[in-house]
Amino acid sequence: MNKIVECLEGALKDVFDGATLLVGGFGLCGIPEHCIEVIRQKGVKNLTIVSNNCGIDDCGLGILLQNRQIKKIIASYVGENKLFEQQFISGELEVVLTPQGTLAEQLRAGGAGIAGFYTPTGIGTAVAEGKEIKTFNGKEYLLERAITGDFGLIKAQKADKHGNLVFNKTARNFNPLCAMAANVSVVEVEEIVEEIDPDSIHLPGIYVDFVYLGKQYEKRIEKIITREE
Repeated sequence: MNKIVECLEGALKDVFDGATLLVGGFGLCGIPEHCIEVIRQKGVKNLTIVSNNCGIDDCGLGILLQNRQIKKIIASYVGENKLFEQQFISGELEVVLTPQGTLAEQLRAGGAGIAGFYTPTGIGTAVAEGKEIKTFNGKEYLLERAITGDFGLIKAQKADKHGNLVFNKTARNFNPLCAMAANVSVVEVEEIVEEIDPDSIHLPGIYVDFVYLGKQYEKRIEKIITREE
């Protein structure tokens, strides 16, 4: 099956108000910036976003915050976005702050068809409030439920026509997990190749619905730190 599409807008045409979007990326590394821009242009509202973080004020998922399109976000890091802070304090944005490893496992479990799992992370903190706690071998664990979503917005380095993907180093981050846990996965890539060696595939095409060849990636550096001479 050829999963390559020429129009990203067509691949995302069914995104609806109130949809849950699973968005890959870590900081500004490996973010599906073209997909995010299409969502901004569509103007869909009341979105639930599941992502490691919410970009910065004018880049990544931050542009959806600017457009007042996000109602709720499930994330593990929220410290780089002033608009995020303002909307949270005002009550405009619902935030579920989740330990990073727990968030990754929630997505992995969702993709694997597992309803939930027990983890010691969060025991004795606000994270555990209202959650089931059990004791295994004398140690307390809390129940975390899996996460799935309506659409996955994914960034990869390259793909073949079947949707098999290869990611570029740390840009791999949450991208494969978001693809696995989404009902529909839309992937933007920097390169489309005829074939990928089976041993080199990071994510099989079974988890991918659409592949789009993106161009002119900004690849902004979130924080530039240089050594003083």
